[in-house]
Amino acid sequence: MSLSEAQTHFRPANTYLNTATVGLACNAAMKALQEDLLKWQSGTVDALHYDDLIAQCRRSYASLVNSEFDRIAILSQVSVASGVAASLLRPGNEVLLAQEDFTSVLFPFLQTADRGVAVRVVPLEQIVDEIRPSTTLVALSSVQSSDGRVTNLDALAQAAKANDCLTFVDLTQSASWLVTDSTQFSITVCGAYKWLCSPRGCGFMTVQEEVADRLTPSGAGWYAGEKPWESIYEPPLRLAQSARRFDLSPAWATWVGAAPPLGLLAAVGPAAIGSHNVGLANCFRNGLGLESSNSAIVSITLPQGSPTSDQIAAAGVVVAGRAGKCRLSFHLYNTTDDVERALDVITNG
Repeated sequence: MSLSEAQTHFRPANTYLNTATVGLACNAAMKALQEDLLKWQSGTVDALHYDDLIAQCRRSYASLVNSEFDRIAILSQVSVASGVAASLLRPGNEVLLAQEDFTSVLFPFLQTADRGVAVRVVPLEQIVDEIRPSTTLVALSSVQSSDGRVTNLDALAQAAKANDCLTFVDLTQSASWLVTDSTQFSITVCGAYKWLCSPRGCGFMTVQEEVADRLTPSGAGWYAGEKPWESIYEPPLRLAQSARRFDLSPAWATWVGAAPPLGLLAAVGPAAIGSHNVGLANCFRNGLGLESSNSAIVSITLPQGSPTSDQIAAAGVVVAGRAGKCRLSFHLYNTTDDVERALDVITNG
């Protein structure tokens, strides 16, 4: 699918530059959700149907992050995966974190200090160089939520391999627009409600086979069973052999809304989407006299006399205030018209 065709599947009512907070629903997602609600209302829901949708979502996500189907688990939030990853750490182990990172990545690992894990927190720009032989696990986001800085994932993977270090990477702010090979990392996670344009409450975790047995599937329930519909009652423990053992029982409606955008994004591909998104972001940067970057997220200090983030939003340009700055994020449904409108509102009020 071409990017221009994909754009016709979205109907923003304003200049929407806030995907880093929440992505927009596509037309097919809205239709699917409405149909599902009517089935719920009328008592015609078929619970088994959701399994097919979830499998479809796994396949689409696998395409987006270069993963094998069986290495993908479904979950609800990033912090769930962070907690699972933290379960492999033992007293005397060391975990390395980025100071500026999102707390859904940080908090589960910070808590491991209570059980004797050495927790090191360093500035983001130092994190690759700070990986050392004593580091058991390094955990960070591929792209920073606050300001859009992009981690050099190849350098991270190489440094981790050289030091026999496990890796945990949050792809929430990059999946769909940053070309990523999830097989480079022990564990990755992604909340799907931002750049994957899906309902909040669904997400993915990739777990490489060599680390899976070191993790505790702490949220395992019936859906984590080898045969979920035969895992509803009674012992013994019979978890899936694949990464599905880390599945959380799905909130069905969220996956109804996730299947259409995931399929659409996979059909366009991260390379095309990334080129478009970063191109628009750089067009905006250049309009303000700023240097180009490699990110679809722009974080700026508003010039004196400029409208505030709230005033910008009131003018029909939806942005976010983060870490004391104005944050704009550009996705496939945005155009150069959106760039020009944002520049006009910010520079002319």
